[in-house]
Amino acid sequence: MATRSTIMDTNSFRAEHADGLDAATRQLTDKRSKVLGESYRLFYRKPVHLVRGEGQYLWDAAGNKYLDVYNNVASIGHCHPAVIEAVNQQMKMLNTHTRYLHERILDYTEELLATTPDAIDRAMYMCTGSEANDLAIRVARAFSGGTGIIVSQEAYHGTSDLTSGVSPALGSGQPLAATTRLVSPPDAYRVNAPDLGEWFANEIQKQIDDMKAHGIKFAGFLADSIFSSDGVLPNPRGFLQKAVDVVHANGGIFIADEVQPGFGRTGDAFWGFARHGVVPDVVTTGKPMGNGIPVSGLLAKSDVLAAFSDDIPYFNTFGGNPVAMAAAQAVLTVIKEEGLQEHSRVVGAKLLAELQKLMDRHESIGDVRGAGLFIGFELVQDRTSKTPDKALALDLTEKLRDHHVLTSVAGPHGNVLKLRPPLAFQESDIDWLVGALDKSLTELGR
Repeated sequence: MATRSTIMDTNSFRAEHADGLDAATRQLTDKRSKVLGESYRLFYRKPVHLVRGEGQYLWDAAGNKYLDVYNNVASIGHCHPAVIEAVNQQMKMLNTHTRYLHERILDYTEELLATTPDAIDRAMYMCTGSEANDLAIRVARAFSGGTGIIVSQEAYHGTSDLTSGVSPALGSGQPLAATTRLVSPPDAYRVNAPDLGEWFANEIQKQIDDMKAHGIKFAGFLADSIFSSDGVLPNPRGFLQKAVDVVHANGGIFIADEVQPGFGRTGDAFWGFARHGVVPDVVTTGKPMGNGIPVSGLLAKSDVLAAFSDDIPYFNTFGGNPVAMAAAQAVLTVIKEEGLQEHSRVVGAKLLAELQKLMDRHESIGDVRGAGLFIGFELVQDRTSKTPDKALALDLTEKLRDHHVLTSVAGPHGNVLKLRPPLAFQESDIDWLVGALDKSLTELGR
């Protein structure tokens, strides 16, 4: 029997759903299978055929309007005019690689580094988060002299050879590297510990000790600071500090994967790691950086990066190209000028409060937690045992799709809805989302 991926096969269209499709959708899914092969996955038992986007909304081929509550690629909103204009103007002038001088990459880097702690003072650019995390692992190994990388049990950090080897969320069909160790996630809902930070630090120390027992030298801890693939685990603020201290005490570095919590999404800070008062050795970012234009980055302390960069040249043909930098610069400008970090904090808090009120109406909701516009909505069979209800979560995403709300699931049990809309999401959209959840759970009898 084929293995299933936890991140790719959950909430996905499969062959057994094909008979329930209308003719036009069936034609498209059949063609995809024929020309794109079998590795790709579509969301939903009845896939959505999208043709247009604006802000927090999407439209399908039939003209139906959807509320996007999942997309952090178009982080500041689909088809934002500032990004379109910046890319268009730069494309008309020049697009080439970084082996020629150009002001854009320098101007953007100065602006980006101004958002980080002073100790982080160098930047390198790629096209995808996978590439950024791949390079981060290489930097960790060069700096530490070790090879061992620790990640959380349901982590997702990319699709390259190195990053897929530290991405257990890709499922049992994708083997982890022999030098990878998994640490239990810091789940405040399920872990009964008086000090979650101390508990988590001890879990990391156990894995470092296991590496030593197997002759593996520890290189670093790679984590998304909101632990999104583990089910969105944002609190309590500050719990990461003790874990980072353990990492440093054992000669490793902390790599903060900010693809999901970065760029103002959590509301509390521009970067997700800043909610915990820690200073990473390396920061990686990707999707939200360019609002749909492929661009990613690695930011680092100069002494940490030097262990790699002083000896090994690095070149990425499209990484840091002027068009990508124009898009990225436009995103930074919009976040500042539109006050999107504060917007995320305020609107996210109101959304969280309304979602938590649903717990009074639906016993199937075990926990609602989040930071800014990044919320985990956990479904259980009963609140006493906290038994995860994956089947309900999957049925709920399908019902929400029928109510024209798009999202998906996360967590090791696939029972947490990951509510992560573009930052263009407004207070006026809360009723649509909360109302759709309420109706859908009622229709499902839960």
